[in-house]
Amino acid sequence: MYIVTGGSGMIGSALIHELNERGISDILVVDRMGSSEKWKNLVKRSYLAYMHCDLFLEHIRRDSLEEALEREYVRGFPLGRIQGLVHLGACSSTTEKDADFLLRNNLEYSKTLCIYAQARNIRYIQASSAATYGDGSRGFADDPDSLETLRPLNMYGYSKHLFDLWARRTGRLAALASVKFFNVYGPNEYHKGDMRSMAHKAMEQIRTEGRLRLFRSHRPEYPDGGQLRDFIYVKDCAAMLADLLQRPACNGLFNLGTGQARSWNDLAAAIFAGLDQEACIEYVDMPENLRGKYQYFTQAETGRLKAALGPNTPAPRSMEEGVTDYVRNYLMAEDAYL
Repeated sequence: MYIVTGGSGMIGSALIHELNERGISDILVVDRMGSSEKWKNLVKRSYLAYMHCDLFLEHIRRDSLEEALEREYVRGFPLGRIQGLVHLGACSSTTEKDADFLLRNNLEYSKTLCIYAQARNIRYIQASSAATYGDGSRGFADDPDSLETLRPLNMYGYSKHLFDLWARRTGRLAALASVKFFNVYGPNEYHKGDMRSMAHKAMEQIRTEGRLRLFRSHRPEYPDGGQLRDFIYVKDCAAMLADLLQRPACNGLFNLGTGQARSWNDLAAAIFAGLDQEACIEYVDMPENLRGKYQYFTQAETGRLKAALGPNTPAPRSMEEGVTDYVRNYLMAEDAYL
């Protein structure tokens, strides 16, 4: 059995889709759905059971998870059946200011799951973020020896960074995979509100206004719309996560991106091309509160992940391939869900 926390979210549901494609449905989904429409991300998925994240944590702390699974969810559940735990559940809002909440939800929760999994020889994968790299001036090397030099720009990134520091300091990083996601876009992000990718927000703007607004640059070395990001399609994220899940010897920090920085103008061009429309872009000033915290450049160094997964692992899609698939097969389709 595999456990996926945050399993009804964008990346979590895409991972479950990928596992289903590989013939795996022996999955416990853990999440908090509330009144959102995240449940729609699971309608097409095959899995054993769903458990609320608070109840899950309670069972972890009491060491009663397997007993509860056998009693309430899966009759005849054998002890030792849990093979892997992918912890994607967290607050991912880069604008969240409640530090106590982020430390409790993103750091302490993660530490508890990691300790539990490693004590039972369960494969553990932790979601980190490119936000840990801050403004990028110290580079984007997923090297544990450079962790102490990183300076995240927001509390979300700092909460993720603190887990990586703790895992390294305690020696646990050598027995887990902490994955730093770059700019992920793709189907099943529809519930995320303002945290949706620009690819999805752009579709709304283009449909309602016929144009797309991008931030002007406030640094002379970057043209308007020329700020650079490493955009990666969620399907590629899911495939790489599934590969790591089934390779328990691949441990440490791993960047999950394409390794190629592309501009917001490139993204806009790909979206308009997917719609078979001529590009129409308007540049607007960046809000003052974002200017000191804005990343002008991100690009994953992917050598460690490529070496871990091996030379036969397919390369991630180009932006043009990913955006075209997203626009034409999901955003313009009657059923937009993966």
